[in-house]
Amino acid sequence: MTGEDEPGDGRSAPARAAGGRRGLLKAAGIALAGVLVLSAAGAGWAYRHLNGNIKSVDIDGALGDDRPAKAPAPSASASTSAPAVPPSTGALNILVLGSDSRSGAENAALGGGDSGGARSDTAMVVHLDEGRTSATVVSIPRDTLVTRPACPLESGGSAPAVSGAMFNSAYAVGGPVCAVKTAEALTDVRMDHYVEIDFSGFADLVDALGGVTVTTDEDIDDDLSHLHLAAGTHHLDGTRALALARTRHGVGDGSDLGRIGLQQKLVKALLEQTASAGLLTDPARLYRAADAVTGSLTTDTGLDSLGELTRLGRTLGALSSDEVRTVTMPVAPAPSDPNRVVADEPEAGRLWASLR
Repeated sequence: MTGEDEPGDGRSAPARAAGGRRGLLKAAGIALAGVLVLSAAGAGWAYRHLNGNIKSVDIDGALGDDRPAKAPAPSASASTSAPAVPPSTGALNILVLGSDSRSGAENAALGGGDSGGARSDTAMVVHLDEGRTSATVVSIPRDTLVTRPACPLESGGSAPAVSGAMFNSAYAVGGPVCAVKTAEALTDVRMDHYVEIDFSGFADLVDALGGVTVTTDEDIDDDLSHLHLAAGTHHLDGTRALALARTRHGVGDGSDLGRIGLQQKLVKALLEQTASAGLLTDPARLYRAADAVTGSLTTDTGLDSLGELTRLGRTLGALSSDEVRTVTMPVAPAPSDPNRVVADEPEAGRLWASLR
């Protein structure tokens, strides 16, 4: 999710975009935590159904040992009488993708396009520090030119390494495994986990929450995202909320960065709707929200259960905005194509080194 700075915000556009995506994970955590409460109260059948919704990919098995080193294990306190930091609070790096699916009638109807394959429309690395007292969220521009490494394919064999490929092409070529491998090659940071949410899942979540109310400062007339709104306040269903998140033509300079302001407004409104929807007191709505979240998720095998996802959501939810640093990977115009960018070194390397 990527727009223009809002007046008085004080943060860069990419920073606000990353913060917005972090907020969506928090909303998912609230819904999943509520389901666990209901499950404990006797709705075990719902828990089993939702747990079965989650799709997973064995990233570790596919990539083997040819990867960056894992973060050091949690260290013991300097005091011999104090216990070591619990393993569940060790440093963690998570690659989070929003998938621009090009397959399936529902996603195509939501603006996913009509060609085969899929792309990672949004990409960020969420770094939780040891002790989970702070976090850094780094957005990777989808049109960054990278050297895409050779990637194993589900059908067997592998896709060859390619230089000068767009970052989001990795997902189209080899799915989550290639996306993780490319992110690790770019950053030299081990991705401990992988989380993906698709277009239709986002729309279903908004609908399950009863829609979302947003205010736009200018008219939006974008045939490509199927959105036509006059300036003002609107209550959007899932389809139109997703179109707002994808709109860039006719907004700002028409680039991906032109979407950031709209997306930030949308995510803030979605969080407000989540808080006011009374999920924990409305089991039916809670179930619909959790069903939408789990039905649209693909994770690595280390996060493919409600229990693990809920623990992750609670970890993110415990962090205040002051404890989260949101940045974008430093980039510069690509020498080969002014419409693309490349990592701006040495600044990009220093940023990634701080997350290891």
